[in-house]
Amino acid sequence: MLNQLILVTRLNSIKVMGKKIFINNENNSFKKTIWVDGDKSISIRTLLLGSQAYGKTSIENILLSEDILNSINCLKKLGIKISFIKKQCFIHGKGLNGFNYRKNIVLNAGNSGTFARLILGLLIKSPFYIKLTGDKSLSKRDFARVILPLQKIGAKFKVNNKKTLPVRIIGSNFVNPIHYLEKRGSAQCKSTVMLAALNSPGLTIIKAKKSRDHTENIFKYLDIPIVVKKKKHHDEIRIKGQKNFKSFNYKIPSDPSSCAFFVVLTLLSKNCKLIIQNVNVNQSRIGYIKILNKMGARIKIKNLRARFGEKQADLHVKSQPTLKKINCPSSLNSNLIDEFLILFLAAAKAKGVSSFSNLGELDKKESPRLKLGSKLLNQLGIKTRLTKDSIKIFGNPSISLKKTINIKNYYKDHRIFMTSVIAAFTFGGKWKIDDIDSYKSSFPSFLNIIKKLGLKFKII
Repeated sequence: MLNQLILVTRLNSIKVMGKKIFINNENNSFKKTIWVDGDKSISIRTLLLGSQAYGKTSIENILLSEDILNSINCLKKLGIKISFIKKQCFIHGKGLNGFNYRKNIVLNAGNSGTFARLILGLLIKSPFYIKLTGDKSLSKRDFARVILPLQKIGAKFKVNNKKTLPVRIIGSNFVNPIHYLEKRGSAQCKSTVMLAALNSPGLTIIKAKKSRDHTENIFKYLDIPIVVKKKKHHDEIRIKGQKNFKSFNYKIPSDPSSCAFFVVLTLLSKNCKLIIQNVNVNQSRIGYIKILNKMGARIKIKNLRARFGEKQADLHVKSQPTLKKINCPSSLNSNLIDEFLILFLAAAKAKGVSSFSNLGELDKKESPRLKLGSKLLNQLGIKTRLTKDSIKIFGNPSISLKKTINIKNYYKDHRIFMTSVIAAFTFGGKWKIDDIDSYKSSFPSFLNIIKKLGLKFKII
């Protein structure tokens, strides 16, 4: 059934026969209502927690990107049965530490840093070494940030000097509850320790810099013993481990990070209106909406309701002829980390000089995004001033390109590709963009939605 679903997903996506997308569009106008793919962060977390629950968990609207399909394949290698009926995913869990451990298991996380880091927390009791690998991009990313706390909990690792993939992990029968200080504002680091705490006796205490809190919300929804004390600059999280929990039903809202591309497309285009339905509006995920509204956008959040421990709503967006410059407060960075590239586009068309600082974490994603974001704007004729962790963008509200723009050599980063597509539809000019398959890792319906909006492109 899973193989059939993967085939159907591929057939329903835009058929790609080449490596370039060509865009030569001006004066785009649309008034549409759309639904965006399910939230990737929540899709991965519900899969992982469904694998640890007792019984059959049901998940609706799960994202069917390459990252999620790789995650499913990894869980199946660990003995978890996963099936689909139409768009509903069923996970047959066996309770805490219910994986079927065997010798010489190799898990390939593909491009998903979230799954790769979080699954290590659930392997804390593996009696055999398990090898975790990823694609070329993921294999360059730092894993020391999760290896160090997991070593304190009881795991052992075989890893290279750079602490990058491939990583081999073996667990322990003696899992320790720890006090953990998370200083990066990384939801992945925090969540990895939280998942390891499920198998640990006693009380795990985490003091974490503010970051997205989906794991905490799902723990509460599942009645896992957790207490969260929210303070001004950090959260204190206490988890009592070794308590089994039952299977659950969950309907995943639309991914706000994916929605950001269409929000900015609407703002920067003329005579456009857009409604995006059933969006996850968790406060830790809508920093980009706050920033855009400070710049003069009038993005409205309507029909707000709480479901499955998360807030969701409909986003209403209209074209905004003139945006103002922004000095982006770095306190929002952890809420914006996936949206900075598309915000840079908005700043490029704003009046005045916008500044963004403390962005070192941006270069630890799928590519050196800060450097590549600046390079993209320079190709458009937008002046930037770049340091190792900050950027100033000299906006030009009247920019209208007549030249040809070629986008290539961007590490096949899905967000660089999608940002370039939005730029092509809003800045003018003729565009050729390479590596169009990259978007499928996180947002497989991206080009289909572009098409539904009436925007034209060619794939050669």
